[in-house]
Amino acid sequence: MKDRLQLTQLATLPVVLVLTVPPDEREMEKEREAEMRSLLDTAGRTVAAICVQHLAKPTSGTYIGSGKVAEVAAEVASSGARQVVFDVQLSPRQQRNLEEEIGTKVLDYDELILDIFARNARTTQAMLAVELAQLQYDKARLRRLWTHLDRQTIGGSSGTGSGFKAGPGEKQIEMDRRQVRKRIQDLKGRLEEIEQRKDRAVKTRSDAFNIALVGYTNAGKSTVMNSMTNAGVLAENRLFATLDTRTAQLFFDRFHNVVLSDTVGFIRNLPPTLIASFHATLAEVREADLLLHVVDASSGVMEQQIAAVEEVLKNIGIEGVPVIMVFNKVDVVYSKTILLAYRRRYKQAISVSALTGEGMDQLKLLIKAHIDSRNRKITVRFPVTNGALDAFVRSRAQVTEESYDNDDAVLTIAADERLFEELRANPDLVVDAAT
Repeated sequence: MKDRLQLTQLATLPVVLVLTVPPDEREMEKEREAEMRSLLDTAGRTVAAICVQHLAKPTSGTYIGSGKVAEVAAEVASSGARQVVFDVQLSPRQQRNLEEEIGTKVLDYDELILDIFARNARTTQAMLAVELAQLQYDKARLRRLWTHLDRQTIGGSSGTGSGFKAGPGEKQIEMDRRQVRKRIQDLKGRLEEIEQRKDRAVKTRSDAFNIALVGYTNAGKSTVMNSMTNAGVLAENRLFATLDTRTAQLFFDRFHNVVLSDTVGFIRNLPPTLIASFHATLAEVREADLLLHVVDASSGVMEQQIAAVEEVLKNIGIEGVPVIMVFNKVDVVYSKTILLAYRRRYKQAISVSALTGEGMDQLKLLIKAHIDSRNRKITVRFPVTNGALDAFVRSRAQVTEESYDNDDAVLTIAADERLFEELRANPDLVVDAAT
């Protein structure tokens, strides 16, 4: 772990980028390269050379073919690259074989993403989550770290041992495994405590309407949040600028208690260990009443990015929550025709530019209309002398009608299901659904 954290602090490293594009996805090659370049830039690396293989089926030993491995090795030698980065997930065996044949460190897609998360983690929770994901990734690769140590004979020659050969590397691997297993359990315990606290904190907002911003990394979620609130969330044009959830009040009027949360961005093939580790961070998403799925309208691969986000949401158990599709960055839209087609595909969708403010007022109106559509008219009756109860009802809901019946006040209000149940549980109130 120490070595990994030190790696994140190194100066920019030259690397050879290996793109493995299936033959039937050749049209995605430029977008894949652009995304990998952006990831590498975020991770403090520059592309010294690129090797592309249109691969229908990976090779079991090295993922790419032997000829391409030789080409990558030649590019490393000629460009002075210090690492090789693949755009896919490699098995420990493939990674080990590639490093032996190329003669330099090989990173796969998962390790690159983990490195970026390590760089951007700022809070204790994010740091713990990243460390857990890194340890789970490294656990299967410990042997790769100690192959440089020679084997030695234990006993045998003196007749006092078994003659079993075990090198210092093997002994170190076993010790490391024990330490890693213990640290993983410790981290899981600490993160579980944090998750329970966050779940309790989110549930204390039961009287609020909770909205979570989700989307592909760098789609502009933080800029959307800053445009709608005074949160002052860090908004940068780089991948994974936000790793921790930020929450702020979204003000409409005193009758709408709305909380907006900005969450970590998603990406294609997000490592499962990261999804699991950031489970606590995504508490706001799990408890949301509404999702704003922010999409980068300037991207030529919107469909793939939308699918990646929906896949992650499915993996963390988010199903059945209403969604408004927010197509952001329309000031630099990739294609107006394609954007129009996407907007027509979804029941609730809007085009905005959080940077210029275009469409943001309409987005707030769409959110308000969604919230109000959940309300129903109810009547509440209580003693007119109960001023505290009168003040409570008026503070929580808009009164549309009011009258008095002998010693009772009768108010007609708009209430959602949670407020309806809360009022109905009050023994001093008589509550009826309006006809």
